[in-house]
Parts: sequence; structure tokens; C-alpha cells
Amino acid sequence: MESPHQILGPSRRSLLLGAGATALTAATVTASAGTAAAATAAATGAAAGVLPADVAVPSPDTLPLTGGPEFPIGLFWPPHPYASTAARFAEIRNAGFDFVISGNYAGDGNIFQYQLGLARDAGLKLLISDDIQIRNMSRWFSISDTTTDFLSVTPAEAQALYIRARDAYGPYSSLAGFNFYDEPGAGWFGTLAKALAISRELAPQLLPYVNLLPSDDPAYYRNFVDVVQPSLVSFDRYPLLSEGREDANYFHNWAIVRDAALHGDIPAWVFIQTLAYNNHREPTAAELLWQINISLAYGAKGIQYFTYWTPEAARGEGFGPALITVDGQRTSRYYAAQQINTGWLHPVGRELKPLVSETVEHANETPLPNGAVGFTPTNLVSGVTGSAVVVGTFRSRDTASTDRWLLVSNRSHSSRAKAVVVVNQQAVGSVGVFQAARQKYVSQRVGPVQVSLAPGAATLIKLGAK
Repeated sequence: MESPHQILGPSRRSLLLGAGATALTAATVTASAGTAAAATAAATGAAAGVLPADVAVPSPDTLPLTGGPEFPIGLFWPPHPYASTAARFAEIRNAGFDFVISGNYAGDGNIFQYQLGLARDAGLKLLISDDIQIRNMSRWFSISDTTTDFLSVTPAEAQALYIRARDAYGPYSSLAGFNFYDEPGAGWFGTLAKALAISRELAPQLLPYVNLLPSDDPAYYRNFVDVVQPSLVSFDRYPLLSEGREDANYFHNWAIVRDAALHGDIPAWVFIQTLAYNNHREPTAAELLWQINISLAYGAKGIQYFTYWTPEAARGEGFGPALITVDGQRTSRYYAAQQINTGWLHPVGRELKPLVSETVEHANETPLPNGAVGFTPTNLVSGVTGSAVVVGTFRSRDTASTDRWLLVSNRSHSSRAKAVVVVNQQAVGSVGVFQAARQKYVSQRVGPVQVSLAPGAATLIKLGAK
């Protein structure tokens, strides 16, 4: 499936020319040996061109954004360098965002440092894309022990490149990590595995980020998890097509990403569509919310907006206005995102982030979309009646707990839904309905739970087992 991300990336040729198309030599590592990190690299065999064989993979719980109690909400295509000001970054923070993925012509080290300072002052994190050192070690060149391989760097050269980037940006507390590759093909997974190993050896406190292509091939995501050993699985697929249509395989793609994330015991992140582009329509506020709640039901542990600032017409793809227009004006979707992020996504995300996705099922929907699973009664929930809804069931990581959480999401982004969750009163001892505004569960009697949902909306229910 074609993705609009590719049109927003710089050309390989331009970046190679910008770097002088000259590979580093192992002497660079020696020259950097005055730093503690370079000394560590040399001690682990970097100077000999050998990757560490047993680099520990940090738990996502210990990394920026994937760790901690806060649900991460990010954006791609931020303000361009001329519009990168303290006021603009405060505007991002005020809309409920937690992190920024750099882009929009930010490709220079001085710009990155400047934006890192703005992000720090605004209380944001920054994932750096398009840094030339990171690109050269993870995208434009492969990593190979064979120096005669075409367009490759050695492990020692790759480590030297990473040290440059880490030392340039590491002093900024706002640095969350690096975007190693946006939408890699499966043939690149081997090099990404080496690049992430280098990152973890030299900066285990940073998040190594990769975003994957939309795909209906389960092997693509499963192999990514097995080969690269990533800290998360992120993907982009934009379901709101022109003429009111939906992408028929959106749920299928989500199902296989969910499966891959559970297989690797890592978080799943997703991009949501904020604008019109070729064969895709401009989302309503309800459609923004719908994408988010469907993703939460499918187990998303991070939400990213594509895009925040509007790409200019010269980029192609027919991009319409996003949250902020090309000339810097807020659209209605900025205010919709602000309300969603602050009033719903952050509060409910804090509840869902530590939980494990157990099942995701479509109730009262015939025929089922491709990849979707129909509702099946459980010990706690004997039925879901009424309108079509998507029910994500979650459990605690404490396997001794038999409590369950249900995120009931409206299947429709254009019509209200009314449904009834029928609980098994012999097995359920308590029922709580989460109120985002109060950030607490409100108890109700143990019995059928009446659910009334606006278009695209959802509700979170906690079932305490007897």
C-alpha cells in the first residue's frame, strides 16, 4: 500500500551529497576515544569493527515515552525551522502533545539543537529524524563487516557516526531518541538490527524508533520484531478514503500489528490521519476521535498525528490543511485534537498503558470487516447487544488478577451508538465506568451496563471479578 510518508522524506542523493558521500574510517573512533562512550566502544571491540554480541535490550518500561505512566501523544511534520519558536512549541504542548518527531526541512545539527532547546522549555520530547549521522548508519548505507560491500559502513564506522549524533544532542534533556528509518522494507531489517544494537550499547537510555509501512502481510511485522528486536512497533495506515469510504483492510492491518506487538511484548503505536491527500478525505473531529478509539481498542500504547503542520503544495500528494495550515493558522482540527488529547486520550491512556491487550472483538457487526473477530461470550461478559461496537478487553500484567477492563468503541464515526454490555452477575463483583473528566471510575450496580456513544466515542469499563 502506498504511503504518503515517503513524499515527505529527503532524497537519498541529496543527503549523500550533503555528507560528502565519504565513509568514515575506524580512525574516527580512535579520535573520539577521549570520551567515555568511545572508550566503552573500543573496549567492546568497536575499534576492531565488531558489534557486541550480547547487547542488552532495555525494557520499554525504562525508555523515554514508552516508559512511565503517561500515554505518549506525538506528531509528525512540526513547524518548519523559520516557524520554530517558543510560542509555536508552547502551542504544541497546549494541544496536549508530549513529543515531536522532527521534519519539515529540519535536517541540520544546529536546527536540531535549537529545536531541542525549544522542546525542553515547552516540556516536550523530541525524536530526531534526518540527522545525517543516523541516516548514514541506518538508511543510506548498510552495516557490514565486509569493507568491499557496495554502499556499506563497517560496525566501527557506524559506531563513530552514532557517537557524533549522541554527543551533539545528548546534553539536551528533551532528546527522546532517534528515528532510524521511516517505512523500511524487510530487506533492511538486518542493518536496523545492527543499528539498534549500536544505539543500545552506546546510549541505552534513548529510544531507538522505527516506523513501519502499512501492510497486510503478517510476516513483515513478525520478522521485524524477531530480527530487529525493536522497543516498539509503529505503523501508519490512513483509513478515511475519499467519497466517504473506509480502507477495507484497516482492521486487518491493526490485527496483525497487535499480534506482532504481543509476540514481542512491546508497545504498538500508530499514526492517525489529520488531513486530506490523494484519494483520502479531510477528517471530521469525530473521525479523529474514531481513529484513536479504534486504535486503543486494538491495543495502541501510543498515538501519533500525521500531520501537525500542513505540507506545502510542492510536496505533491494533494495535501489539504492539517492541524496547522501551511501559513501557520490553526484549523478546527487543532482544537479538536486539543480537546481529545487533554480531555480523553491522556486520562484514558494512563489507565490503558500498563494493561495487556487480551482480545479485540466486533460486536453486532455483519458482515465483519476483513481481519476482524466477532464477539464471543466470556466468564465475565455474557453478551453485547445493540449497535455495532468494537470491544477491546484488557488484563493486568499481574496474572493473579482476574479483573478485566473493556474499552467499548463506537464502530461508526458518523452515527451515535447505543449498546448494552451484559455482565455475568455470578462472576462479576463490581462494575466501574471511567469518567475522564474526574479521572476515576464511578461505581454502578452489578448488572447490564448501558453504553451511549457519540460518533467515534468510547467508554472504559472496569469489571472486578468475584
